[in-house]
Amino acid sequence: MRSIRAAAVGAVTLSLALAASACGGGSSTSGGSDDSPKTLTYWASNQGASIAVDKKVLSPELAKFEKRTGIKVKLQVVPWSDLLNRILTATTSGQGPDVLNIGNTWSASLQATGALLPWDAKRFAEIGGKDRFVDSALGSTGAAGQDPAAVPLYSMAYALYYNKQIFADAGITQPPATWAELVADGRKIQAKGKSALGAEGSNLSENIHHVFVFAKQHGGEFFTADGKADFTRDNVVAAVKQYVDLMAKDKVIPTGDAEYAQNQSVSDFAKGKQAMLLWQSASANLTSQGMSESSYGVAPVPVQSGTPGFGTQVDSMVAGINLAVFRNSHNLDGATKFVKFMTSDEEQKILNTAYSSIPPVKAAQTGAAFDSPSNAVLRDTLAKSAAALPQVADESQFETAVGTAVKDLFADVAAGRAATTDSVRAKLEKAQQQMPAK
Repeated sequence: MRSIRAAAVGAVTLSLALAASACGGGSSTSGGSDDSPKTLTYWASNQGASIAVDKKVLSPELAKFEKRTGIKVKLQVVPWSDLLNRILTATTSGQGPDVLNIGNTWSASLQATGALLPWDAKRFAEIGGKDRFVDSALGSTGAAGQDPAAVPLYSMAYALYYNKQIFADAGITQPPATWAELVADGRKIQAKGKSALGAEGSNLSENIHHVFVFAKQHGGEFFTADGKADFTRDNVVAAVKQYVDLMAKDKVIPTGDAEYAQNQSVSDFAKGKQAMLLWQSASANLTSQGMSESSYGVAPVPVQSGTPGFGTQVDSMVAGINLAVFRNSHNLDGATKFVKFMTSDEEQKILNTAYSSIPPVKAAQTGAAFDSPSNAVLRDTLAKSAAALPQVADESQFETAVGTAVKDLFADVAAGRAATTDSVRAKLEKAQQQMPAK
């Protein structure tokens, strides 16, 4: 999901527990559509550099949909910092939009509330069939063995963005392929007076995305096969420590980044203050901040050794946005038509081009916009070396608990305290204790 968001913190467990009895078909007077089949309310996530940018991108497309169908779409663009809590409130009250964007990592958690419309084979057939979509995107639409809770809308992957001039000034001729090479390059860059690598140490979602990848590269999992939290196994502890050590031991991440949570590292990179950035589908964000595409390169995220692939060579989570329908919408037919429109080949090309993301619809991945060097890296990553975050009902709590543990570890390092194996394990043990009992 989009990394500009901060993971929502709140009474998630309570919300999920209440939701099953609250999503059967209440009134939609608070933000949802009325009973008219000519109206839909759509909560869009903030994908662009600002809410104003999103409205500029989406408004002409929604007008196009209205002209074709006669259905008016009432658009609300919701910041990532508010989106999850607003969705959870809607699931408990039964008062929400007809259609909404969700971060794909939330799919299983929101699926467990029962508030979202399941996409069975018959409903998928109404939008052209399930086989239109890329497998990696479908893997982040809900728990295995259940009908998906949503439909893929935008796909993204992490990549390493690097400043070509800073690299040249430091005598670096190619981007690092392994973490050891990244650290070595970082020291060369620092010797020239520039910061090496940016991070968002206070952004819970960013923390989760990165430690998930490190855990995969260490052969670790945060959950057992039956969905039970297991945060303190040795390879998971080692993975989290390696990520935090980029600041604590290797010192390629500035300690000031421990406080970053709202795109500050992207801004630093765009302004030439740092040489490298680990981010998902960042091109549109960088362009909006005045950085030309010719001034930076894009490469796969490093691995421990060798080249990216599946298993311990995973170098990205499957990032992206899914489109969901509230089960209690008074206009399910119109909502289905809207999902069909938004996932059509034509709209997929328009919207994913605007957001520098990759269409999860196979037929829409052709064209110059998606064959560019940067998008080619992202597309290959999604196809060859990305894995979905755990599709478990407690995923939202996982993001909050472990994301906070990593945030606290970065804060300790910034305050001059050591990040040891024991201290990492203790933070993860605390996070595990916050998870619902199984």
